[in-house]
Amino acid sequence: MDAQHDVLVVGAGCAGMRAAIEAFDAGADVALLSKIHPVRSHSGAAEGGINAALGNASEDDPEKHAFDTVKGSDYLGDQDAIQVLCDEAPNDVYQLEHWGAVFSRTEDGRIAQRPFGAAGEPRTAYAADITGHVLVHVLYEQVMKRDIPTYEEWFAWKLVENDGRCQGVIAWDIVNGGLKTIGAKTVILATGGAGKLYQGTTNAYSCTGDGMAMALRLGVPLKDMEMMQFHPTTLSPTGVLITEGCRGEGAYLLNSEGDRFLERYAPNAMELASRDVISRAEQTEIDEGRGVEGNVLLDLRHLGADKINERLHGTRELSMVFAGVDPIFDPIPVRPGAHYHMGGVETDLSGATALEGLYAAGECACVSVHGANRLGGNALMETVTFGKRAGAAAAEWALTNTTVALPESAVTDAERELDTLLDREVGERPHAIRDEMAQTMHENFGVFRREEQMRRQGEIVAGLRERFDRVVVDDKGTVFNNDVTQALELGFLLELAACMVEAGLARKESRGAHARPYDFPERDDENYMRHTLVSWNGAGPQLAWAPVRTTKWEPQERKY
Repeated sequence: MDAQHDVLVVGAGCAGMRAAIEAFDAGADVALLSKIHPVRSHSGAAEGGINAALGNASEDDPEKHAFDTVKGSDYLGDQDAIQVLCDEAPNDVYQLEHWGAVFSRTEDGRIAQRPFGAAGEPRTAYAADITGHVLVHVLYEQVMKRDIPTYEEWFAWKLVENDGRCQGVIAWDIVNGGLKTIGAKTVILATGGAGKLYQGTTNAYSCTGDGMAMALRLGVPLKDMEMMQFHPTTLSPTGVLITEGCRGEGAYLLNSEGDRFLERYAPNAMELASRDVISRAEQTEIDEGRGVEGNVLLDLRHLGADKINERLHGTRELSMVFAGVDPIFDPIPVRPGAHYHMGGVETDLSGATALEGLYAAGECACVSVHGANRLGGNALMETVTFGKRAGAAAAEWALTNTTVALPESAVTDAERELDTLLDREVGERPHAIRDEMAQTMHENFGVFRREEQMRRQGEIVAGLRERFDRVVVDDKGTVFNNDVTQALELGFLLELAACMVEAGLARKESRGAHARPYDFPERDDENYMRHTLVSWNGAGPQLAWAPVRTTKWEPQERKY
């Protein structure tokens, strides 16, 4: 064992850092482990804001926030978890402010709040259009203030189970090379999403579903894996995120004929309808020939240069750098892109999983507050609220238990598996498999889903997994061996793809991000207002179901 802690947090974005801070403040010996530097975490790419019923822009309260979240989830969200999020959000935001988060302000000095999609009130607190960037740095300051050790550029590969509980992690030391083991009384997974499953995605290269796959391999079920959210405004052709804050500030979406086409799809909410509704509307316009080179147009010109430069300066810079378009003068070409995984490791309200000693928070977890469709602004809030709760629960358990034991066999098995990969001289390079996976997932498991395409994708993924068993890495060295880590990431992604297809085929309805307009166009509350649970039985995914936890709101038709 190379090191030992009470609590080990794997992943150092907003959820991971908030969990580590809470565990430290509870008195635990805590450490962070991350394959990239904490401030490079993908949380920093969140732009538009963080939702809390502060009531600074209208009459708002946590009950309204909770109802909007339940409705937005297409009634698949667990209402007790949603209530926790919305009740705790205001104080969690004020704590971030007291730690130094520089939010945009109203004229009288309060935290400014902007409208966001499917929200009944303007409740999205923001720092211009770089909110995630601001929060990542504020949380990192708190980590440094507490002198919490961070294993930077360590790639977590395997969780270690012993005596029926999770007791540590086997990781690849990217900088120095070699496998390292860290024992821990409790482990918190906060590794983010798996957007690199798709060709067109807002996600960073690091978003490869590591935590989900590691938990899956230990028999922990993954919940609602079919629910991948497509964001309506990703920049063509890169997939870079263009914030929902643009539409919150009043931007229009136009087709090739110059029409605000959402009048036909969401006549009341228009550009502030929920993300699933707008993504489907855009894709329909594009498919029916009213797109512009495979895109629609996001028009900010009427907002004026002053407002764009004050509140959306980051968006303007991204558009100019990556698309050669200045939104002060021209509309931005955008299209739906894979953005956020509503599914993930099944947890309770404290982040605990089915395996004792293992917790999860943030995008890699599914508590479930987002159900079938996440509202913009709720992701950053979830990382903070449930990161905090997971940190407290993991620390409490660790401080009442004393032993950590990592069996030598787990380490030798991992070394043998890695040696087999490194020793292989003939085979296919991982990038070809990864590219085919991403392209076919985009084609066959995208905004719209068809039975025959999903079945075909299941066959494709099975074939890719067979090919993956024979991959070869060219770099046989140990220091900064990205060939090795990318190959291991590909293994994670392929297993998650298989889980997503299995769950998608089983859900024979249209709900939120899971749209089957050609065979099951309606939501079926009688049969499918329940969660999919996918486990791994050694050979592949195995499906079960779990009820949605409903407290006060019965399903209604969503109208925008």
